[in-house]
Amino acid sequence: MTRILPGVIAMAAVVVASNILVQFLFGQWLTWGAFTYPVAFLVTDVMNRVYGVAAARRVVFIGFVVGVICSLIGTQIMGEYGPLVTWRIAIGSGLAFLSAQLLDVAIFDRLREGSWWRAPLASTLVGSSVDTAIFFTIAFAGSLTFLEPANDVSWAGEALPLLGSGPVAPLWVSLAVADWMVKLSLALIALLPFRAIVRKLSPDLA
Repeated sequence: MTRILPGVIAMAAVVVASNILVQFLFGQWLTWGAFTYPVAFLVTDVMNRVYGVAAARRVVFIGFVVGVICSLIGTQIMGEYGPLVTWRIAIGSGLAFLSAQLLDVAIFDRLREGSWWRAPLASTLVGSSVDTAIFFTIAFAGSLTFLEPANDVSWAGEALPLLGSGPVAPLWVSLAVADWMVKLSLALIALLPFRAIVRKLSPDLA
């Protein structure tokens, strides 16, 4: 446990920071949390590369527990329009994180023997896409209103041009696409710190 403690701390910090920063808007389609949350994939991939699948999964499960705690706290804090975290958001967040991160771990492990960049890039791209799809669908899709009937998410279903200029789609789809684009961009950028951190922690693997 001691050897992966930095990864555990980093994952916990990312989860906590993202849960806080998601409350603050960045432009029309994003929150500040969109820029911190993808770092979780970097943490997972570094742990996987340096310490292996079991260690990476342990870090993921600890991050999941921290996320659940943050969500439970958020459901008890009342904001201007109700709880800071609704049950749909809590469920979507937890399922998205766990599913995407474990998928990331599995894909990374299958590709670890290839070029150094292939495993972190492929696993993060797939994991990020799954994360976005699960979270935004559960949290805001009108077809899943039964998950929390008392939570009015009709605002998320407002028909608007996609990202302000594309085909008409529910607002939550624009939010999801914007979030997904940030994740994909950061997946490419994260290759640089991934390479640097792995070289520092385990030069023979770089």
